[in-house]
Amino acid sequence: MTSPQDTSSQGRYPAGGRAFPHRNLISIGALQTHEILFLLDEAEQWVELNRHASKDSDALNGLTIINAFFENSTRTLLSFEIAGKRLGADVVNMHAAQSSVKKGETLIDTAVTLNAMRADAIVIRHGSSGAVGLIAGKVDCPVLNAGDGQHEHPTQALLDALALRYTLRERGDASSDGMMNGLTVTICGDILHSRVARSNILNLQALGAKVRLCSPPALMPSGVEAMGVEVFYRFDDALDGADVVMMLRLQNERMDGQFIPSPREYRHLYGLTRERLALARPDAIVMHPGPMNRGVEIDSDVADMEGRSIITQQVEMGVAIRMACLDVLTRRARKLPGWAEGEWA
Repeated sequence: MTSPQDTSSQGRYPAGGRAFPHRNLISIGALQTHEILFLLDEAEQWVELNRHASKDSDALNGLTIINAFFENSTRTLLSFEIAGKRLGADVVNMHAAQSSVKKGETLIDTAVTLNAMRADAIVIRHGSSGAVGLIAGKVDCPVLNAGDGQHEHPTQALLDALALRYTLRERGDASSDGMMNGLTVTICGDILHSRVARSNILNLQALGAKVRLCSPPALMPSGVEAMGVEVFYRFDDALDGADVVMMLRLQNERMDGQFIPSPREYRHLYGLTRERLALARPDAIVMHPGPMNRGVEIDSDVADMEGRSIITQQVEMGVAIRMACLDVLTRRARKLPGWAEGEWA
């Protein structure tokens, strides 16, 4: 199976390379709504492929993808690795603990080294906000942001939207234009340290959804209202009438224990239980980007609730979204008709 050369027939975006003119995928904030819709639509072909017994494609045959992870990851790294291999690419994983960065090499030196290896795309996760953008400016190939500090995690937001769209479609509630107008999404948890929250706010709002944020005061970023969200400090109020409840992990590694009194008290005030979920709409969808702290921000019987929780679907959609992003960003290098010409945005 090879990628399509022109998917503009749906009329939601321009033809060829104009549908997604960006060289890199660093931030959801840099994308227009039609570009987000294009990536979601592109991912759907890979969802179908991944559900077949034979999952191989030759779309990226002969290309080399480097996954450069300067921050620990299991789920995201595995998802990108599977995505690259299913597209037929040669995939190389670089772990920070085994790299020269641990020996004092600067980030720019690392970027220059990676560039000299002539990769066709580089996927980067880094603990510092802006680090991925810095590397992207020093290499000649497309760069995908797999999470940088507290900045953004664009493919997570895209996979969340794709999982949500599939669920709404199965329920008969999906919009024919791919938008999510009228949907109310409550995001609860450690907003302050969450790049996932930031990317989801931008992505969901671009698609027309209304976003609510809820957390303890110490975990709510100052001035976040400027992003057009509603801010709540009482979880029960934030859940009232919500169509979607997205829980976030407490990032204890970034807190040093000073933000919450105890996990037990946090669960009492902000944990998603069956009783609390009943305050949202009767068919409200439950999401979590993982990994979960079961019994803290979400109870197991909610996380595993059939018909309501789509957490495993989020994992499934992650592979498809990353396949779509790798496919789209390498189309110019592969000189596909309609993509070989034109300048990068």
